[in-house]
Amino acid sequence: MNIHCLLFDDYEALDLMGPVELLHHVPGAVLHYHSQHGGRVRSTQGFSIDTQALSDLPAGSVLLLPGGMGTRQKVHDADFLHHLAAWVAQAEACLSVCTGSALLAATGCLDGRAATSNKRAFEWVKSVNPKVHWQAIARWVQDGKFYTSSGISAGMDMTLGFIAQKKGLPLAEEIAAYTEYLWQQDPGLDPFAALYGYKRESP
Repeated sequence: MNIHCLLFDDYEALDLMGPVELLHHVPGAVLHYHSQHGGRVRSTQGFSIDTQALSDLPAGSVLLLPGGMGTRQKVHDADFLHHLAAWVAQAEACLSVCTGSALLAATGCLDGRAATSNKRAFEWVKSVNPKVHWQAIARWVQDGKFYTSSGISAGMDMTLGFIAQKKGLPLAEEIAAYTEYLWQQDPGLDPFAALYGYKRESP
C-alpha cells in the first residue's frame, strides 16, 4: 500500500500525523510526502517536512489530504486544483481530514457525493461547493473511494475505518490497541456536532 500525503503550507499537524501513525503500522505500507512543487512545507504548528514534487500517482495509490488554515487559500488556487483533480482521479482511494474535503469539493470530484468536514468550519466548507451532499452529523463518511472526516482527531477514526475495510477489522483493532487509541468505530456518532448547533431532527 503506497500512501501519498499531499501537503501545503499551514496544514494542520494532527490531520497528517494521526493518520500517518496508524497507516505506518499496516504491513507493507509505504508513506510518501509530497507537495505540488516540492521543498519544505510548514504546518500551522511549525513542523517542517521535506516533500517531493508530485507528478503522477502510481496505480493503486492512496491519497491523503489534510486540512488546516492553508485550505482557505488553496480553494482559490486554480493551478493547484487542476493538478489535485488529476491526482484524485489516479488514486485508488482518497482520504481527507477536516477541511481537506473543501479542497476535494473545489475540484468538483465530490459533486453528488456524501462528505463531511470540521463542524467548526462547516458553513464555510459547504459554501465552497453546494453540489456536495454535506453530512452535518458524521464522524466520517465514505462514498465510493472517498473517505472524508470531521475535525482533526476524527481523521484517526476514519483512518482506522479505512484500514478495517481494506485490511480487516482485526488489524485495525490491533493498531488501535498498539497506539493506545480509543477508536470510535461508529462513523455516524458525532458528539462534537452539537457544539456548533448541528443536531439530528426529531422523527
